[in-house]
Amino acid sequence: MTKSLQNKGWTVTGAGILINLALGILYTWSIFKNAIKTSIEQGGAGSFNWEPAAINDPYAVCCLVFSFSMILAGKCQDKLGPRITALIGGLMVGIGFIWISQTMVYWNWIMGFGVLVGTGIGFGYSSATPPALKWFPPEKTGLIAGLVVSGFGLASVYIAPLAKYLLSIWSLQQSMLFFGIAFILVVCSASLLLVNPPPGYKPPRPKTAEVPLEDVFRFDSFLADCFPESNSGSPALRSISTGREMKPSQILKTIDFYILWLIYLAGAGAGLMVIGSVAGMAQKSMGEYAFFVVAIMAIGNAGGRIIAGILTDKIGPTITMVIMLLFQAILMFAAIPIVSSENAGGLLLSLLATFIGFNYGSNLSLFPLFTKSLWGLKNFGINYGIVFTAWGVGGFIMSRLSQMLTAKSGSYNSSFFIAGILLMAGMILTLIIQSRLKRQKTS
Repeated sequence: MTKSLQNKGWTVTGAGILINLALGILYTWSIFKNAIKTSIEQGGAGSFNWEPAAINDPYAVCCLVFSFSMILAGKCQDKLGPRITALIGGLMVGIGFIWISQTMVYWNWIMGFGVLVGTGIGFGYSSATPPALKWFPPEKTGLIAGLVVSGFGLASVYIAPLAKYLLSIWSLQQSMLFFGIAFILVVCSASLLLVNPPPGYKPPRPKTAEVPLEDVFRFDSFLADCFPESNSGSPALRSISTGREMKPSQILKTIDFYILWLIYLAGAGAGLMVIGSVAGMAQKSMGEYAFFVVAIMAIGNAGGRIIAGILTDKIGPTITMVIMLLFQAILMFAAIPIVSSENAGGLLLSLLATFIGFNYGSNLSLFPLFTKSLWGLKNFGINYGIVFTAWGVGGFIMSRLSQMLTAKSGSYNSSFFIAGILLMAGMILTLIIQSRLKRQKTS
C-alpha cells in the first residue's frame, strides 16, 4: 500500500512538471516581443501599431495578473482540489492565446495575454506544487518543490526554438493559435493526474538523517552566528519552522510577511526584467540566433529551482537565500559593461543569462518553502498566493520601468543598476527576518 501511494506521489509530481512545462511560455515573451517590434518598425498594412515604450506591457500585466490570481487560485486549490483548478487554468491560457491570435490591437493583447493568460497561468501554477508536496516527507520538500517548478523555468528550452521556427513559417498570430490549442490539450490532460493524498496519509520518513552539508565544509562557526540551527536534526526547513498553522488574515498581521514580500519583489523583479528583454539584449551580437540565449537562460532557470531546493534541504533556506541574492546582485552590476559593450560575444552573454536565470529560478523554490515553514501547509495554497503577489508586482514594476528607460536612453544600464541595489536590499532583509525568527524562538 505504502509503495503504491509513494509511486502515486511521483505521478503527481510528473503531472505538475508537465503542466509547468506548458505554462512556462511566459518566459518566452522576449521572442514574441521582438516579432512585435519588427512589425512596428516595418509598418504598413497588417502591422502592429503600438508605442515602442508599450511593447512590454502585455508581459508586465501578465506577470501582475498571474501573481494576484494566485490568491483566488490558491483558495480554489484548497477548496476544490488541484485537478479542477488546473483544468480551469489550462482552458483560460488556451482561450487567451486563441484570442490574441485574431488581433493586433494593443488593448486586446493586454486583455488576452495580460489578463486571461495571466489568470490561467496563476490557476495552473498554483495547482501543481501543493499536491506534490503533500505526498512526501519534510526532508524531501525542497527537492520536490524544485522539481515541480523547474518545469516552468525549463519551458523555454523547447518553446524558444519552437516559437522561432513557427514565426519563420507562419505569422505571429498563427503561432499564437497553435500554442493556444496545444496548451489546452496538454494542461487539461495533465490536470487529470493531480490528486491530493487520501485522508490520514502520512509520508514515510527516512530511516537515517543525512549529514548536514555545513559539517562537510566546516561552516560551523559562521552558521552558528548567522544561521542558527534547531537543537536537533538537520538544518533544513526546521531551522525556520514555527510549527504554526496560520490563516491569511493572520499572516497579514505579521511583520515577517511584509519583509518576506519585499524580498520576493526584489529577487523576482530583477530576474523578470532580464527575462522579458533577454532576446533584445542579445540581438546585437547574436542576430537571428538570439533565441538561443532565451533557451539557455531557461536551463539556468530550471537548474536554480532544483539546486536551491536541494541546498535548502541541506543548509536551510535562509543561507541559501542570502547566497542567491548576493550572487544575483553581483551579476546585475557585471551585466552593465557586458550588455552595453560593442564587442560582447554570444558566449559571454549566454553565460550571463544562464547564471541570472539560475539565481532567479531559486526564488521559485525558496519562497514556497519559506511560506510552508512559517505558516504551515493547511492554508498553503492561499497563503503562498498572497506572498506570490510580490512576484507579480516586482515583474510589473521592473519590466515596465526597464522598457521605459531603454526606450528613452537606448541602454539597459540604469535597469541593471536599480535591480542590483534592490537585490542588495533584499539580502539585508533576509538577515533581518532570520534575526527576528531567532528572537521569537528564544523568547
